[in-house]
Amino acid sequence: MKLLISNDDGIFAQGIRSLANALAAAGHEVSVVCPDRERSATGHGLTLHQPIRAEIVESIFDPAVKAWACSGTPADCVKLALWALVDKPPDFVLAGVNHGPNLGTDIICSGTVSAAMEGLMEGIPSIAFSLASYTSQEFGPAVDFAVSLLSQLEKQPTPKPMLLNVNIPAVSQAEITGVAIARQGIRRYFDIFQKRTDPRGKTYYWLAGELLEDVEEMPDPSVSHDIPTDVQAIADNKITVTPLQYNLTCTPDLHSLGDWQFQGFPKQ
Repeated sequence: MKLLISNDDGIFAQGIRSLANALAAAGHEVSVVCPDRERSATGHGLTLHQPIRAEIVESIFDPAVKAWACSGTPADCVKLALWALVDKPPDFVLAGVNHGPNLGTDIICSGTVSAAMEGLMEGIPSIAFSLASYTSQEFGPAVDFAVSLLSQLEKQPTPKPMLLNVNIPAVSQAEITGVAIARQGIRRYFDIFQKRTDPRGKTYYWLAGELLEDVEEMPDPSVSHDIPTDVQAIADNKITVTPLQYNLTCTPDLHSLGDWQFQGFPKQ
């Protein structure tokens, strides 16, 4: 298959190099367009007020992989690739393998998920891959699962394009307890702004955060709670696969707001 891969960790990240090289070795036609430096937590930001530059990169990847380093965000990279750099639309847009998890509400800020979301918005099936550790450099199980999943999807395509958010626990292959189709959970942080002073005496702030465990979820009657959250499943050493969408409409609340009256303004 023809594959486009991006990330938010940058061109030199081991995760994207491992993924791209493994998929090229599996016989796929792989193109890489990713940021020229780390652009984590940029969400779906786009570069509008300055030019975007892209340079061909050699020697980092397998010779079969065609790669560009882009000055923009992860979403920029995918958009630029699809409209200017690759000659044909890919069969899949992939993102990762990210250094660190993209679970629960973290996906709102995730450049990795946003890169894959940009593919889905163009009607292309997309997958975001993340290793659930910021320190581990063992990408073998994550890459093996990615190769296997792409092989399965090549033989059995989904009925419509979808975005799959995949997180792989940072354990050995033997310690992985299975694969869970999971719903999005919640991850919240106790945010702390550290106040500091620079060498010129100017005040600045550095955002630090501490993850809050066991955050209580609001019940969602539209989703069975027999389906585990991605946060729960990854804690049980399961690979998590969560389908995501870009339509953020809260459908139940469309009905609950139906009785609202707006004085002086007719309701359609």
